[in-house]
Amino acid sequence: MDNALLEQLRSVVGEDELLTESVDLLSYSYDNSRISILPDAVVLPTEHRQVVEITRLCRERKIPITTRGRGSGTSGGAVPSRHGIVLSTERMRKILRMEPGDRLMVVQPGVTNREVQEEAARYGFFWAPDPGSSAFCSVGGNISCGSAGPRAVKYGTVRENILGLRAVTGAGEEIRTGTETTKWAVGYDLTQLLTGSEGTLAIITEATLKLLPIQQQSRMMRALYRDMRSAAEAVAAIMAQPATPSALEFMDGKSLELIRPQLGGKFPPEAQALLMVEVDGSPHTVEESIAAIRLSAANDGLISFYVAANSAETEELWQARKILSPRLREIAPKKINEDIVVPVSKIPQLIETINTISAQYRITIANFGHAGNGNLHTNLLINPDDPAELKRAESCLDILFQRVLELGGSISGEHGIGLVKQKFVSNEIGDRERKLMVEIKYLFDPDVILNPGKGPQL
Repeated sequence: MDNALLEQLRSVVGEDELLTESVDLLSYSYDNSRISILPDAVVLPTEHRQVVEITRLCRERKIPITTRGRGSGTSGGAVPSRHGIVLSTERMRKILRMEPGDRLMVVQPGVTNREVQEEAARYGFFWAPDPGSSAFCSVGGNISCGSAGPRAVKYGTVRENILGLRAVTGAGEEIRTGTETTKWAVGYDLTQLLTGSEGTLAIITEATLKLLPIQQQSRMMRALYRDMRSAAEAVAAIMAQPATPSALEFMDGKSLELIRPQLGGKFPPEAQALLMVEVDGSPHTVEESIAAIRLSAANDGLISFYVAANSAETEELWQARKILSPRLREIAPKKINEDIVVPVSKIPQLIETINTISAQYRITIANFGHAGNGNLHTNLLINPDDPAELKRAESCLDILFQRVLELGGSISGEHGIGLVKQKFVSNEIGDRERKLMVEIKYLFDPDVILNPGKGPQL
């Protein structure tokens, strides 16, 4: 990258907001995937105007821009695959407006999910997306990847909880999408188009979030099953009745096996699957929901059904889920983590496939996730530095993704495509549809400088 451009970028953001030293660049070369590629420089804008100027300068020289939130994504979406500059939004940390009367909040993209939740809670509201990385991940990253979390089963994903965006296209043009109302019917929905686009169409500089009122009460339940099929059948039954849970999470036998040493005798050896179910609402509706879910969860495989009596017991139930991810990383630091999703009624068939390929290819697979949405976080506990094991794991993924699509699902529920899943996109999206997506890409980003190599390709 030539010195003239670096000086121009420095004049836009300031001396301390342009990084060029190798030690600094390394920190922005990777996300939560196993891929690392050094950028040529890192810029740290603090306001919309700077993003416009940075984009125009890079377009003039055809310099790639990879927009980065906090780097918590797992698919390589924030990795600068064509070098160029990384535009980090970590210093765009302002909550610009809070409008409780209209149930909305306007924020810059670098605000963390937790900061949004804390500010909204001061007025009696919450923002529905709550991924496991909420304490660290940014709103911009949530929107770019379509992150959701447990509450999506009742309250929807990011797509259902964004009212509008302010952004800068690859042509350096400023755009605003959506409205500050929950109803509108004018033109195309560009907000939805940008959501989940992984920074390939525009750089988000502001987001208008739809807020929801905090419910009066919530209660947590735990159900243990003798096998995963019984648990999966219970999930389908729970989701088929009117009392929609606010969270419906699951863990399979392998996951329980890994955390048993840390949780003592809380899970008997015969328990091979766990469901965690949360309901919320008024005290009366919560009790009705508990009764309905208890009935739906009962089948021949049920071992026990427990309802937390207070917040301390609720926290204890959530502890199993919270310690699982660190435990998986401890056992297999370079594990493959997929976030496949199928219709809820097809979870039993998917679990059968996973069990079959796990045995066939001698790959340990641990599953947990958002059962109420059919979204499984499937973890292949391998060492990718072992060529033979990696080859077997890749064969597992080929079969797994094929089966997911046969069941009417998707290869990604909330992690996005990034670099990791590029080769599988054509299996899910047809040639005509991908051609339309590429044409849309050129309209927003005529010189293909925004996160090149990501998103649907021809």
